[in-house]
Amino acid sequence: MTANYAIALHGGAGVDPARDYREVEDHLADLIARCADKMGAGLSAIDAVEWAVSELEASGLYVAGRGSAPNDRGFVECDAAIMDGASGKAGGVCALQEVANPVRAARLVLDETPFVLLAGDGARRFALDHGCARVGDAAAHYRLPVGVEQEDLSRLDPGLVHGTVGAVALDGNGRLAAATSTGGLLGKQAGRVGDTPITGIGNWADCKVAISCTGIGESFIHAGGARDVTARMAYGGQTLEQAAAGMLDAVAARGGDGGLIALDYTGRCVMPFNSPGMKRAFARAGEEPIVAIL
Repeated sequence: MTANYAIALHGGAGVDPARDYREVEDHLADLIARCADKMGAGLSAIDAVEWAVSELEASGLYVAGRGSAPNDRGFVECDAAIMDGASGKAGGVCALQEVANPVRAARLVLDETPFVLLAGDGARRFALDHGCARVGDAAAHYRLPVGVEQEDLSRLDPGLVHGTVGAVALDGNGRLAAATSTGGLLGKQAGRVGDTPITGIGNWADCKVAISCTGIGESFIHAGGARDVTARMAYGGQTLEQAAAGMLDAVAARGGDGGLIALDYTGRCVMPFNSPGMKRAFARAGEEPIVAIL
């Protein structure tokens, strides 16, 4: 058994305070418990974040994977990234269609190529050629957000839904990893890519900290995202809490909102947000898991 581990999950910062999130809370509680069991049995950080994010994608409860939001042309394009802090290797995909678990495609980019990011049809062909599960009937596969009808995916209100899923983990060998996945903004312009698949912005892991971001991608890109957090710590002497809050202040100054989950090499976790809420969960060896929405 592994004595020391920690893992945090998020299901996005796109929270409506008036909505009933009991199904989401139940899912996060079950998932974080299963994550803890796997990490307690010795699962590595990189495998843990990939598995956790794939489960979040598959549920259809979040704006990623099965819950992804169609764009202004009525089809789904997904982005995902994953990074292994121990090796410094990262992989990502963007504007990806037809692949059921985008995070799996991102992991294949990390493992099987010398590249960091593959886009569009090239990413799709690569993922399918390497055995990723294909989405068959899109209308049957995607579980659309509450209030969106399956019959006509082209008549959508831009900005109705946004969100992302992510995981950060520290394993018993002291290795950190992060993974993030999104279907993007509902009604977004076809081809739009936000911060999620950009290593160092929406997703980052090194030997000291792992970070996964969620929110309005353009504002996170302008604010510097995950690497701004690490820079504030390395060069500004800020704590993890201060650095995360400072980056979110910069996001707000650029007209955005959102949040992040961050985990350092000691197992310390922060999960700040400046949006109405953020779906989140955390587990650490020897402690009861935490799940929260608001």
